[in-house]
Amino acid sequence: MKKDNIIIDKSFNFSLRIIELYKILKGKKEFVLSKQLVRCGTSIGANVFESTAAQTKKDFITKLSIASKEARETLYWLRLLYESKLVEFDYPSYKNNAEEIIKILTSIVKTSQERYS
Repeated sequence: MKKDNIIIDKSFNFSLRIIELYKILKGKKEFVLSKQLVRCGTSIGANVFESTAAQTKKDFITKLSIASKEARETLYWLRLLYESKLVEFDYPSYKNNAEEIIKILTSIVKTSQERYS
């Protein structure tokens, strides 16, 4: 039996949360920032998932590095939404989720790079 993959689960669940926030933003007729947020916020999980089929260790590291960059971009859009007060949402929770994902991804990438070298 295959064990759970924490980063896949966390990034997928974060994507679901981002989609919920996206729906709220669309309901408030906010279309520009909402699209930016949903693109990068869901891209995290897509890149993590894609990394499971990487053809090489370098490909694996690249996919997870992209996921990490997307998570950082997501933090930017979340902060912009929060500080602009366009919509009320649980910013600290979203921020904590994104930062946790970044920490996990950073750890995986660093460990993989050390083993790859």
